[in-house]
Amino acid sequence: MDFDFSGPQPLFVQVADQLRAGIASGALPEGEQVPSTTEISRTYTINPATVLKGMTMLVDEGLLEKRRGLGMFVVPGAMERLRREERERFERDCVTDLVAEARRLGIGCQELIGLIEKGYRQ
Repeated sequence: MDFDFSGPQPLFVQVADQLRAGIASGALPEGEQVPSTTEISRTYTINPATVLKGMTMLVDEGLLEKRRGLGMFVVPGAMERLRREERERFERDCVTDLVAEARRLGIGCQELIGLIEKGYRQ
């Protein structure tokens, strides 16, 4: 995990984002326990209440579940849900902008596809 203590984004949001990224990548597998609030707060010198607030965001989003006396666990289906949401965001934000810029530059659909394929080969 990597936190920007002087940036504009609140730390609890950064905690939630880092955990989301871990779930989406598979580093935090479904059904497995995530690091405890205490562990994260000690390791990264973050107030435990701040860490808990970030984790609670993910509980509210249905990505983590609290198990009384055991901790927080990644719910089944969380990885696929996050990846689906990221694909939708990618299409909405990145692909739309890419196509608009290609049109502005006079790049046709087939040429753009060729450029993308070239990028994958590199």
